[in-house]
Amino acid sequence: MPTAFALALALRQLPDPAFLGALAKGLLAALAVFLGLAALSAWGLGALAGGTGWLGGIAAAAGGLAAIGLAVWLFVPVMIGLSGLFLDGVAAAVERRFYPHLPQAAGGASLAAQARFNIGLALRMGALTVLALPLAIVAPPFGAVALWAISTIALGHGLFEGVAQRRMPVPAARAARRARRGRVLAAGAVLAAMSLVPGLNLIVPVFGTAVMTHLLHRE
Repeated sequence: MPTAFALALALRQLPDPAFLGALAKGLLAALAVFLGLAALSAWGLGALAGGTGWLGGIAAAAGGLAAIGLAVWLFVPVMIGLSGLFLDGVAAAVERRFYPHLPQAAGGASLAAQARFNIGLALRMGALTVLALPLAIVAPPFGAVALWAISTIALGHGLFEGVAQRRMPVPAARAARRARRGRVLAAGAVLAAMSLVPGLNLIVPVFGTAVMTHLLHRE
C-alpha cells in the first residue's frame, strides 16, 4: 500500500470513538506525569534553597518552570510511551472497519513484552530528544531538523513494530518492518513533522497507530 493511501485512510477514521478515547487517555496520563514532575521539581529546589523565604520561593518557581519547559520538549515521547498502553483499541478499530476478514489477534507478543517495547520506545526517543536539545538552543533550525530525523526513525520503527506485535512475536514484527522499510520511514517522516507542530502533535500516537495498521495489512 502506498504510504499516502494509508495516511488518507487513517485521517478518515480520526473521529472514531476508539481513536478519541485513546487520545484522551494518553493526554491525561502525560499531563499527570508532567504536573507531578513540576511539583516535585519545585519542592526539591525549594528545599535545597532553604525551603522558606524569598530565596526558597524563587528556587521553587524556577524548578517548576524548568520542569514545564522540559515537559514541552519531551511531551511527545512521554505521550507515545503512555499511549502505547491504550492503542490496542485503535488498531482493533482499524481492523474491524477495513479488514473484517482477519481472525482475532492471536499469537502476538505477550502484554509484558509489548509494554516493555512501548516504554523502551519512549525512553529511547526521550533520550535522543534530550541530546538534540542543546543544538535546538544554539541553532534552532538545525535542532528542529535533528529532532525531525530522530523522530522519523523512532516513530516509524516504533509504531509499526508496536502494531505488528499484536499479531506476531517481536522478531517477526521486526522482520515485517524491514520488509516495508521505505513506506514505514515515509510514514514516520510525516508523523515526525506533525510532532513538531504544537496541538497537532497530540494526535500523532493515535494517527500513527492507524497508519501503521494499514501498512501492516496491505501490501
